[in-house]
Amino acid sequence: MDVWETMADEATRESALWGEALRPPGEREENAIFSSLGEGRYALGLETIYEGYLLHYGRPRLFAPADADTALLLGDYLYAHGLVRISEAGSVNAVADLAALISLCAQLQADASAGDGAIWAATAAALGTGRLEVPRGALRDGGDPAPLEALARAAVGDDSVDRALAAHALRVE
Repeated sequence: MDVWETMADEATRESALWGEALRPPGEREENAIFSSLGEGRYALGLETIYEGYLLHYGRPRLFAPADADTALLLGDYLYAHGLVRISEAGSVNAVADLAALISLCAQLQADASAGDGAIWAATAAALGTGRLEVPRGALRDGGDPAPLEALARAAVGDDSVDRALAAHALRVE
């Protein structure tokens, strides 16, 4: 089973409400945005958490909930389920990096601040490596996403980061 089938199947098994929120197979947009920047073992967890983020703040790829309350609850479920997936595939450091990502993205959204794409790209590229704290602090404390973007570009290259950021910009409000 691929990332998309697994995410859809597990959500459906978890709750009939999540199953009802799934788009029909032909309408799903099964496009990886940030998982291609990181290790393959993290792909399912990253895309699950990112789908939760899109349910909260953008245009989700697999789900079309009937209302905002369902979108919020489904997004929270996907955050939690994605963190479980990461913990199964990685380390405590990877889970901590994603918890920090979720928290900082919520702060950025609440403040209507830029930088969510840079933190997603850097987190995917350096997940669990211990290299995110200083550049994350530049965004959190100073509003500067440049160190995060530079980290991602150094890790996976300009073209990959440019593609991910362009795809992300089309999905987030």
